[in-house]
Amino acid sequence: MATTSADTPTPAPAPEPRALARELGLTDDEYDRIVETLGRDPSTAELGTYSVMWSEHCSYKSSKIYLKTLPTEGSRILVGPGENAGVVDVGDGLAVTFKIESHNHPSFVEPFQGAATGVGGIIRDILTMGARPIALMDPLRFGDPTSPKTRWVVDGVVRGIGHYGNSIGVPTVGGEVVFDPCYQGNPLVNVLCVGVLPADRIQLAKAERPGDVAVLIGQRTGRDGIGGASVLASAEFSEHGVDEAKRPNVQVGDPFAGKQLIECCLELYAADLLSGIQDMGAAGIACSTSEMASAAGLGMHVDLDDVILREASMDAWEILCSESQERMLALVGPDHLDEVLAICRRWGIDATPIGTVVEGDRLVFDRHGERVHDAPAASLAHDGPTYTRPVADWVHPHAGIDVDADAAAAYDRTRDLAADAMAVLTSPNIAPPAWVTDQYDSIVGHGTVQGIGGDAAVLRIEDRNRRGIAIATDGNGRWCALDPVEGARRVVAEAARNVACTGALPVAATNCLNFGSPEVPEVMGQFRDVIAGMSHACTALDTPITGGNVSFYNQTADTAIHPTPVVGVLGVHPDVTQSTPATFAAPRHAVLLVGAPTRAGLAGSEWDWVCNQRIAGALDPIDLALERRLHRFLNIARTEGILASAHDVSTGGLVTALVEACGDGLGVTCQLPTHLPEHQIWFSEAPGRVVVSAPDARAVDALAREHDLDVRPIGMTTAARRLVGGSLDLDLDAVAAAQAAVLPALLGP
Repeated sequence: MATTSADTPTPAPAPEPRALARELGLTDDEYDRIVETLGRDPSTAELGTYSVMWSEHCSYKSSKIYLKTLPTEGSRILVGPGENAGVVDVGDGLAVTFKIESHNHPSFVEPFQGAATGVGGIIRDILTMGARPIALMDPLRFGDPTSPKTRWVVDGVVRGIGHYGNSIGVPTVGGEVVFDPCYQGNPLVNVLCVGVLPADRIQLAKAERPGDVAVLIGQRTGRDGIGGASVLASAEFSEHGVDEAKRPNVQVGDPFAGKQLIECCLELYAADLLSGIQDMGAAGIACSTSEMASAAGLGMHVDLDDVILREASMDAWEILCSESQERMLALVGPDHLDEVLAICRRWGIDATPIGTVVEGDRLVFDRHGERVHDAPAASLAHDGPTYTRPVADWVHPHAGIDVDADAAAAYDRTRDLAADAMAVLTSPNIAPPAWVTDQYDSIVGHGTVQGIGGDAAVLRIEDRNRRGIAIATDGNGRWCALDPVEGARRVVAEAARNVACTGALPVAATNCLNFGSPEVPEVMGQFRDVIAGMSHACTALDTPITGGNVSFYNQTADTAIHPTPVVGVLGVHPDVTQSTPATFAAPRHAVLLVGAPTRAGLAGSEWDWVCNQRIAGALDPIDLALERRLHRFLNIARTEGILASAHDVSTGGLVTALVEACGDGLGVTCQLPTHLPEHQIWFSEAPGRVVVSAPDARAVDALAREHDLDVRPIGMTTAARRLVGGSLDLDLDAVAAAQAAVLPALLGP
């Protein structure tokens, strides 16, 4: 350290602006663009806001050219992409808002708080639309479950989700738990939230008029989470793992403060006191102010001295970019300000006027009487860089292997069908994830009609009637690694099929797109193709995309995750008390396979992964027109009451679907079709098929034929706890015991 002759330390020189910009992740071209926009060198505060707002996480600069091609309009869509969450009309004056987001990188750096604040963040996105959050779903993906690192990550993530969701009083009603080595250095923690609101009381993140007061509502601002989501989500990890210096970038959540914030905001909405509101998630004050001002073509003037701080020594850029949790920015007409502040006080919530909406387009921040930031709001929020990244076609090295022919040859020689069935059923991707889900409260709030364990969650959305919704999430990185276009089609179709199995009609979708580095041409090829497949499927199934999230840089050194689009699909139920369960209801019911004819379908299957330790093969094209007819069949069958149960055939094939449909009290005896080898019948993951049970097979057969669907009786439910068919005779109690031991043995203490 340099010193004076009196040994008085002299401060280190401030970094040169361009060098500081590089440290913050801005490229030289981006820095030059900022200089051109401002007509001068940026201040430190301005560099801070541009670095977070132009990050991949906030700006979608590598993905927006593809996202624009997704279908986003439909007869039920009230709000599409661009707001905090999409909003869907469900009838009777009610609307539902839902969205899925990622908190992948923070959850690897600090699993408990990373996952907990992911839950808190998506809840606030839903709250910001004017809705009461009513349910969560958590699609999770981890690496090798035998690895100590994976066990540490899983433990923290699951505890974090349970802690925040349980404490704030929003039930976790479903999701996925998937293990694959590709996620070893980059686990995926995706979180979906759904909420309900009056259709005529949607709140928007938009400044309405000059003179409105910007009020910061919620927790005090601190250094925790500075650049958390925006910085961590826009950087890949090194081969040496997590940089310990990144841990302060992870936000810290308080679910009890979050609960107070929910109730306070809902009272403000009911009293119609707000002109606009925005969650302070990624990029904090910088994001909420710039987005709200830019959306209206207005400006905002904020005095940072009015922001209540937890640490008085914070610099201006730290205040602007802090991602401290449980905070909202509300815009309030001056005549409503006193009432807003009084309601916040009654809920024990800090509420502080910090600025004003102004004419013009400038986003201005002052600190200690000095102007520290003066930039066009749109340049931060909506006019950032857009990149057309180099793209290369992605071809999986094992896509040309004929998995079905390999399997036929193997079973002709030495394969043991029963052993393979048990290997599939006790895969950590198939075994019931009770070790995880038992840590979640799935019924708090009294709206859960069908929760964890069903094809989709079914939720009552209002006490005074039976109207409700069904919602499911699905993703399959193996399918998308083999064929991004076809894999994405299948993922959308599976999520929609799961919703339809409950008897609901799928009407809308949200997505969380998890990929490696966008700077790798093959990754961008995967992304382009996944969007193309998703667009095709959503159009064909009439489930427009209402919003979502892109998570790039899920990559460690040169190793990227599988392309993993996770899709959430929403369906509408006119009467949730009549929803179709996933499990058989009684003995001596007919069991039928309805939909597409069973065909070869071992490519990318759980069987090939578990039994051969590989991902290989070509995916057969899905028939989306048939999928749409299957939805109608399942919806009408529920209305007419002819089905006792419905469960789709997907990961793990028919053997998995039947074991799951038997639940914990019944069995099934099967008469297998003869047009395929037995291993194909049991393990094929060919899409478009649903196992149904019914007291009257003739009614099911007639309705299926009306919808031009293949229908094949395959067995009868029994009171005996066995699955018997072909070469298989499985003791289902023994199967259940073996499955129940899988995750505790891998993940428990």
